[in-house]
Amino acid sequence: MRIASLVPSSTEMLFALGFGDQVVAVTHECDFPPEAAELPHLSYTVIPEGLSPAEIDAEVKRIVGEGRPLYGLKAEVLEEVRPDLIIAQDVCAVCAVSYDDVLAIAARLPGNPTVLKQDPISLAEVMDNAVEVADAAGKPEAGRKLKADLTARIDAVREAVAGRARPTVLALEWLDPPFTGGHWVPEMIEIAGGSDLVGRAGQKSAECEWEGLNGLNPDLTVVMPCGYYVEEAATQARQHMDRIRSTGAERVVAVDAAASFSRPGPRLVDGIELLGHLLHPEVCPLEEGKIQHRET
Repeated sequence: MRIASLVPSSTEMLFALGFGDQVVAVTHECDFPPEAAELPHLSYTVIPEGLSPAEIDAEVKRIVGEGRPLYGLKAEVLEEVRPDLIIAQDVCAVCAVSYDDVLAIAARLPGNPTVLKQDPISLAEVMDNAVEVADAAGKPEAGRKLKADLTARIDAVREAVAGRARPTVLALEWLDPPFTGGHWVPEMIEIAGGSDLVGRAGQKSAECEWEGLNGLNPDLTVVMPCGYYVEEAATQARQHMDRIRSTGAERVVAVDAAASFSRPGPRLVDGIELLGHLLHPEVCPLEEGKIQHRET
């Protein structure tokens, strides 16, 4: 089976399931595992390079406000790779090619490829996506095994922190303007033995004002700007440290959001294990260097 992935998290899921050799094309943002980045790219962004986080936010709002898509689909590449299965998403207009655009182009392709939509907003749905992808690829046993393995790791963290005091956590998914953690992030914090001060599981990340976060006094603030890796997250944290400190934050950690928090794929479990270690290092040891993070 030939598979085209239009979502970075789905690309990661496909490789984790053992279907990497069947993936024939991915998005321009698919960079894990490294071999995925070498595949033909199916998408491009209309957002110019080199913008600051504030400029990106303004540009996204402008384009979406005009009713235009943030990502374009390279239909000619999709036609060339002749997929039997296309994986798309509709959960976040900022994250991927429009699902409706995918359907429209797929309908014109020879062979009538299947289009599988993945819209997880919770950890349970992310785990179920493993099964759905494997089913669609014709190897359901691979999905059941991966789901069981990931669930076992989650349960291990949950059991390790059971009964312990819960430190308070402020998760920041963007800094200029500030957005607090949404979707699966509050669940990750809860499983890891923390108490999310603002985020609500299953809800979209919410834009707010810095003044509205003043006085929260979180025990741990996690800086996880969506789509960014740890070094850039740490840089942004330092640039906005006065604002972050105004919340009453004392301990601030920048994390590898693109790898372990933003994308609803298998590596969310890495993020849970990291949070468990940050909140309860006595019972959640972490192999040094396994998951990138920076105390700032």
